[in-house]
Amino acid sequence: MSNTVDHSHKAADFTVENSALEDSSSVQDSEKQAAGTNASRHEDEKLLIDTAAEKALLWKLDTRLIPLLFALYLMSYMDRSNVGNAKIAGMSKALKFDAKGNDYAWLLTIFYIGYIVFEWLALMWKVVPPHIWAATMVLGFGGIAALQSVTTSWSGMMALRFLLGSFEAGFGPGVPYYLTFFYLRQEIGLRIGLFLSAGPLATCFAGALAYGITSGHVSIANWRLLFLVEGLPSVALAAVAFFYLPDSTFKAKFLSPEDKEVAEARAVRQVGGDVSGATNRVGSVVWKDIGAALFDYKNYLTAMMYFSCNVSFSSLPVFLPTVLTEMGYTAVNAQGLSAPPYFLSFLVVIASTFIADKTGQRGIIIMILSLIGAVGYIILGATSKTAVRYFAVYLASIGIFPAIINILPWILNNQGSDTKRGAGIAITNLVGQCGPLLGTRIYPATGAPYYREGMWTCAAFMLFNGFLAIVLRTLLARENKKRDAKYGVVEKSEGTSSAGVENDGPNFRYIL
Repeated sequence: MSNTVDHSHKAADFTVENSALEDSSSVQDSEKQAAGTNASRHEDEKLLIDTAAEKALLWKLDTRLIPLLFALYLMSYMDRSNVGNAKIAGMSKALKFDAKGNDYAWLLTIFYIGYIVFEWLALMWKVVPPHIWAATMVLGFGGIAALQSVTTSWSGMMALRFLLGSFEAGFGPGVPYYLTFFYLRQEIGLRIGLFLSAGPLATCFAGALAYGITSGHVSIANWRLLFLVEGLPSVALAAVAFFYLPDSTFKAKFLSPEDKEVAEARAVRQVGGDVSGATNRVGSVVWKDIGAALFDYKNYLTAMMYFSCNVSFSSLPVFLPTVLTEMGYTAVNAQGLSAPPYFLSFLVVIASTFIADKTGQRGIIIMILSLIGAVGYIILGATSKTAVRYFAVYLASIGIFPAIINILPWILNNQGSDTKRGAGIAITNLVGQCGPLLGTRIYPATGAPYYREGMWTCAAFMLFNGFLAIVLRTLLARENKKRDAKYGVVEKSEGTSSAGVENDGPNFRYIL
């Protein structure tokens, strides 16, 4: 009897002990789950972005990056396009260009040969620290631009123009790519627009500056002074770029630790869920992404669009002073009259990129702008009346510059990784920059005074550009429908999830 009682007590004790152990284990598991949940919540909270903090970060980035890059591109564009102003200021006579205009046309063409050959340098913004790379390129093209003032022969000018194109290829085409290290898809268009709007403004400013320089009487030839005055500021700005241009948000000394936390969350949103990939965006490339870009048909459609626009984009700034001179204006007045159309174009660039960002309809914007530019060229080719032709210059300007500037963010919008964005820009520029080889050859001196062949050629390519924009938009819309059918409809193409807004994840949708 006692044995039975003892066994019963032992069994009861064993049951209680097991129950206690189970309770203890259950508590420990609950604590672990709670700890895991808290850690997960902490990580999620880390990736959430306070709207006010994000706006503050954007303001700091905008005020630090955009004005400096704008100034650098302003000087870059002036240094490449002021050859048109120098031509009518006496350079063609001093260097004894041929009467048919072939020597001058080759000066324009050789620049773009250098530009095309070194187009791949756009990827160097990801390999070399950007502040070093930018400063080197700016110092290079600024110094060469200033050296043009001491040339004494056509062959010497040819060599310098080739080198100028080589250094500018390492700078301008890579800056839109560099900006993607800091801005999201729905933000990048306006910032690229602000940066590249320096192009038409530079042409406007170059015209006004050339007017001031060439209307004076100094001991040095006007065209030499023009090259010198517009080249040396770039050399000074190279030092500014070296000390003030950040390599990334995570290395930017002007950002606080709180700003960098916001930047990390934004980078995760941009490149996907890999935080290490988001924070280490400079220093290497992913070769498989370069291969993916090479086999992506979208890159070749945008490249053909860029080619079409570049036929007009490259020729208008360098030939407009000549065209205005042929309208009956003096060389000095032609310099001044070339400025207003470009200032209007500068305003349209900013407005169109802003609207395209907000609406997500970049293809339609490009089509409308292409049609406006084409109408301008059609009028220039069809009429001989000076007032009407000068009005048409405005239409051509507000069509060409904004159209080509909206193409670049469209390329960057629709790539799935940093490396693929860089490769996409390189492909587009490699093909697209062949456009100037044609554009700089379609205004021979024998076409004076109306240059109808050049006008009709530019009109045709602007119409072709609008057609390609509609084709690409249609194909992208079809791709989005396929992704909706596979992954479900996404209300916002940008989303805030770190699970693949970029990198072709489930939330990725193409910008139309």
